[in-house]
Parts: sequence; structure tokens; C-alpha cells
Amino acid sequence: MDMVHKPVLANEVIKYLNVKPEGRYVDATYGLGGHSRMILDKLNEHGKVVAFDVSPIAEQHIINDDRLTFIKSNFRYMKNWLDFLGLIPVDGIIADLGVSSPQLDVASQGFTYRTPAPLDLRMDKDLSVTAEDIIRKSSVEQLAEIISQYGELEPAQAIASAIVEARRKQPIVSSADLVSVTRRFARGNPKRFYSRLFQALRIAVNDELNALKDLLEQAEEVLRVGGRLLIITFHSLEDRIVKQFFAKSEKLEELEDSPVLPSHAETRENRRARSAKLRIAEKVKE
Repeated sequence: MDMVHKPVLANEVIKYLNVKPEGRYVDATYGLGGHSRMILDKLNEHGKVVAFDVSPIAEQHIINDDRLTFIKSNFRYMKNWLDFLGLIPVDGIIADLGVSSPQLDVASQGFTYRTPAPLDLRMDKDLSVTAEDIIRKSSVEQLAEIISQYGELEPAQAIASAIVEARRKQPIVSSADLVSVTRRFARGNPKRFYSRLFQALRIAVNDELNALKDLLEQAEEVLRVGGRLLIITFHSLEDRIVKQFFAKSEKLEELEDSPVLPSHAETRENRRARSAKLRIAEKVKE
């Protein structure tokens, strides 16, 4: 089955990225190559896209184009790779921070609570720590901090205590185990509760917020003046980091007063687009 798809906020990304035919661009979250493909369509033979991803799914969908360089690496190492390739400065960077639909849909990835799966949640299978490790080894206080800070769930202390109490009796090794142990806290809107609980563990496993901060800091350095940085976020933690970074930056200037949101038509077609927010900044000085 062909997994080529139109990425979230596709038209808006191309509009704000303002692609130059001979430009150099970074797709920090390649996924299925949706944004890379759209950028390549705007480039001439001298243009270049450098794409980053650690997912095995992404590796299976690398576009066969000499203008594309795919790097199997976390985007937090972007500057080192661009320096190695001799491609600094670049004209634009796009990062779509959502977990791709195939990752959510493939049970063995463990990113969703809907399908019983191992508690893995690693974007990069080379990482040593899984969600199961965190559940098994963390103290009540550590788990409560992860649940509260990354999932914005309360009562975090009680949820963490229930997990620690349950693991004393039987190991928590699957998404179904975790759902069962925490079911009594999922009152009102279970879908929201479990989405946030699994989000919290995924962020902790992949160190996502620190990786985002690394990307933002490096983007300031590798962009040329006039180059643009576009970040699509899907939850308030990431959006807050991007918003605050743009506000404090002396090199980047946010182009819109508020984030760009998907159209009603797009959210009708793609439910996963509903929480997407796009922020755009332009580098105004070295």
C-alpha cells in the first residue's frame, strides 16, 4: 500500500517557507517524506533538502532524488551533520513534531493505548531506555513528575503510586497492563487521559522537549539571514517552548502574532490535524 500522504498544514508550510529554487532546506522530521517532496517540487537542480528521521518507517520511504540527503539521526544533531556536509547556512527548516500516522497505527511501535503492545515508545530503536524501563525503575516521585510535567495530568502523585503498587504484584510490560492499572483515574474522558499518559511516557523516553530546545538553538546558528524556521506542534508543552524561544531570541523574529491553525476543511479530513499549530520565525540578524 502506498503510504504517500499530504502532511499537516501542507499549503501553509510551503507558503511560509518561501522556497527558493536553488535553496538549501532541512526537513527535521522526514516521516513519509511529505514536506520533503513538496520542497523538492519547488527546487531546481541546484537545490538541496537534508532530511532527518530515526524511524524505520521513514527509511522505507526515502525519495529517490539526488537533491535529497537522508540522515538517520535525531534532529538534535542537525548542526553537526550540516557542518559535516558543508551545507551551512540553510534557507529554511521545517519540523513537524507529531508522531506519524503509521507509527500510531503499527501496534508493535507501542505509541497508542488502543492496541495491546509492548511498552516501548522509542522513536529510535537504538535508545537504551523504553517506557517499560521507566515504569519498572522510577520512584513514585519520578513517575509523578513525568505524568504531571509531560502529560499535564492530575492527581499525578496518586497515579504514580498506583503504578508502583501494581508493579510490586506483577510486572507492567504492555500498554494493556498500564491501561488496566490506571483505569480508575480515567474518569470523564478516558481517551484524553490515556492519550496524555502515553504522551508523557513517550516524551520522557525520547527526551523530546530537550531535543526541541537543541533544534531551536541550532536553527538560530545554521539559518542564513532571511531564512525561515517553521515548527508544527501538537501539544501545549511544545508550543510553549517554541513561543517562548521566539519571544526571547535576538536573531529570530516571529512572523505571525498567533500560531497558524489548520482549516476547517483539513480538520474534517484529518482528525489528527485538529491540535496542530504552526509557528514561523525569520532570521533577522547574525
